[in-house]
Amino acid sequence: MAGISGFVVVSLLMHTRVAQEGRERNGRIANVRYDPAMKRTAPHRVAVLALSGVYPFELGIPARVFGELGGMYEVTTCGAEPGGGSVSTRQDFAVALEHGPEALSWADTVVIPPFDLAPLVETGRAPAAAAEALRRVRPDARLVSICTASFLLAALGLLDGRRAATHWHQADLMRRLFPRVEVDPEVLFVDEGRVLTSAGAASGVDACLHLVRRDHGAAAANRAARACVVPPWRDGGQAQYIERPVPETGDAGTSATREWALARLDRPLTSAGLARHARMSERTFARRFRQETGTSPGRWLTAQRVARARDLLEGTDLPVDRVAAEVGFATAASLRRHLHAAIGVSPLAYRRTFRPGPRAGSPAGTIVEA
Repeated sequence: MAGISGFVVVSLLMHTRVAQEGRERNGRIANVRYDPAMKRTAPHRVAVLALSGVYPFELGIPARVFGELGGMYEVTTCGAEPGGGSVSTRQDFAVALEHGPEALSWADTVVIPPFDLAPLVETGRAPAAAAEALRRVRPDARLVSICTASFLLAALGLLDGRRAATHWHQADLMRRLFPRVEVDPEVLFVDEGRVLTSAGAASGVDACLHLVRRDHGAAAANRAARACVVPPWRDGGQAQYIERPVPETGDAGTSATREWALARLDRPLTSAGLARHARMSERTFARRFRQETGTSPGRWLTAQRVARARDLLEGTDLPVDRVAAEVGFATAASLRRHLHAAIGVSPLAYRRTFRPGPRAGSPAGTIVEA
């Protein structure tokens, strides 16, 4: 493993805590692994590592998202060289940094935005300065890459045997350079517990909102999303952004039907019913729906119902069978099955994790199966 000690890598892998594992069925997330929600008074410390040729938009995402939550997070931007200094960007300006790699040693989460990949691609090895800086990261800290910064984690061996996301346009290159990484070009991010990789550009916002939700629940994530004027949850995955032939003219979109369905999740909804509302044949509707969302109508409906159920479990005291009815699942057992398939926990365990305050017999922040 180039440029990083075997001890750090082994420690990172050994300290990856897997509470539950599941996969969302709408193409958005793969291998979501949950740590207990953080219950702390001190802010969660986030270090953003700006490397040579950093992309300015992605560099600013962590501070923008986490910064909307007051004292919950403390964000520091740092460079790989001691003392900070100036770092070049992909645009016509440089960024002045007040902090060097020492900021990585106390960070709870380290975020790496995309940077100039040319030296890494040419050699297949991590830049020496970046590898040296990342030696300072604590074994229990989270590592998060945005867009093609996942190449750095792959070069350090941290993605070997793991599923990972990167920009869909560079997915084939990552497979060639790092064959031990299971590259998924159709998701917006992959959460492997201590290591999280996200896809191109704006998916860094999705990943940061996901971390907020994982740490503090849906209400905090929704608050940050509203402040940033972005959706707290995007349907589908990268598949909806990958270049495809332009659909033939005459096909109507499916967005109006999706809005209509979201207002009726508690009612029986089928792919055939959605197609009728859109005034399309089922075949045409299914094709156009996948083009626009990256998933099928049935999987999309299930994902929306699960997402709504999570909100109700976090924000209300409704019994599980009532939650199931409110989101359109026939029984509480059906809700349990779908929630477990999506995120790997039962409704009661999910509620105990994210509802404010500890419950009797359940330590705060601990996922307990019901």
